[in-house]
Amino acid sequence: MEPTELRTDGLLLSVPTVADVGAITRACQDPDIQAWTTVPSPYTAADADGFLLHVVGPGWASGSGLTWAVRDPDGSRSEAGLLGMIGLDSLTCGSAELGYWVAPWARGRGVAVRAVRRVLDHAFDPAGPDLVRVSWMAFVGNWPSRRVVWRTGFRFEGTRRLDGVQRGTRRDAWVGSILRGDSRQPTEEWPHDAPERMAR
Repeated sequence: MEPTELRTDGLLLSVPTVADVGAITRACQDPDIQAWTTVPSPYTAADADGFLLHVVGPGWASGSGLTWAVRDPDGSRSEAGLLGMIGLDSLTCGSAELGYWVAPWARGRGVAVRAVRRVLDHAFDPAGPDLVRVSWMAFVGNWPSRRVVWRTGFRFEGTRRLDGVQRGTRRDAWVGSILRGDSRQPTEEWPHDAPERMAR
């Protein structure tokens, strides 16, 4: 599959390259990224190189995984211009799993919500991947990730016990999904047990 560049509402989504190794390495030192994702810990420049070589490149080549760097169009060539990463993984039979992280210097600006909405537009486009369903998984307690998918229309489908694996340890996971015809706005009440800081 040919890499596709996407633009939306002050963001540029393009394929990460070796020029991004420094910014990826810096972002992945963040305690929250290490706590809630499966990136290696500690994270080194060699890990970023391996991500590009073994995940990004083969994913696009086979069409099984589509990864974009989320960038500030006005500073996309600088390290600070890398705002995050987003991708569709395990593309098969009309479905894929959504994953993303936002660099600590880019939070509080709605980056994840804007990027997710744009990737969903592309995912469900008949001229693109033409997916029917996109799923989401997060380790239990990752309220920022859950709020992003709630705001973009995902339906929460429950908690799966020990379903996720993080660096060799099994953890309970939240799961949800969105279908091609679903609204891209919240369709459910925000959970009453969410932390106060995550209030709607």
